[in-house]
Amino acid sequence: MGCSHSKKKSKSKKGEKHHNDFRDEGGKCVPGELDVCLEKQLERFEWQLKILKEVLSANGCSERVELLKHHADEEVLTLVLSIFDEVKTETTADLNALHEHKSRSEAEEYRRQEEELQRRHEEEKFHLTEKFQASENILKSRVEELTAELQVYNQLKRRVAESNFKKNLQRNIQEHGSPGEFWESEQESLLFVIEMKTERVQDQSRKLQQMDELVEKNLSLEDQVVHVLQQNEDLKVRIDNCQ
Repeated sequence: MGCSHSKKKSKSKKGEKHHNDFRDEGGKCVPGELDVCLEKQLERFEWQLKILKEVLSANGCSERVELLKHHADEEVLTLVLSIFDEVKTETTADLNALHEHKSRSEAEEYRRQEEELQRRHEEEKFHLTEKFQASENILKSRVEELTAELQVYNQLKRRVAESNFKKNLQRNIQEHGSPGEFWESEQESLLFVIEMKTERVQDQSRKLQQMDELVEKNLSLEDQVVHVLQQNEDLKVRIDNCQ
């Protein structure tokens, strides 16, 4: 590779020397030799293009530097540096645009995921709140039922303790002795049943009494209706007679 570069360098210097032979002291081409000057200029451009292709197709910066050293031409070097700067600028701009697009995409995806998680959280919170409130209402209703049953039981227990059956049972036990723990428990249960039956009978009695009162009110209302209808008939007869 070093030999080929040396040959190219010698060729380039030789080309430059022949090219300068057709110029005057002012650097301008002699009019009589314009065609030759243009041909040499074309050869120079082709030579510069060849060097440029070799430099651009080189693998890595080190190889490019070596090629530029062997072809130390100011115009080629300026052109190569200009191309490198342009490529670097475009590459940097592309990378920045890609990074910005990627950042926007990631930010949008993060925002979307955050909104989705927030929506799921709100839905789950709403369902859990509804479920908790329903369970709480059921428990409250059950507590109220148990409290009412406990109050009824306490009232029944108090009535059993104050009932004549209980007093007679205690008096009988004192006079004749206890029949045994089992029978005492059975008697207590029987007293509860009796009191419950008594409570139901009393409740039904109250309902019957209320029904009797309603029947009496209905009968009274029926009598009033009949009386009003009779008055209406009398008034109608009077009106007909007046006519």
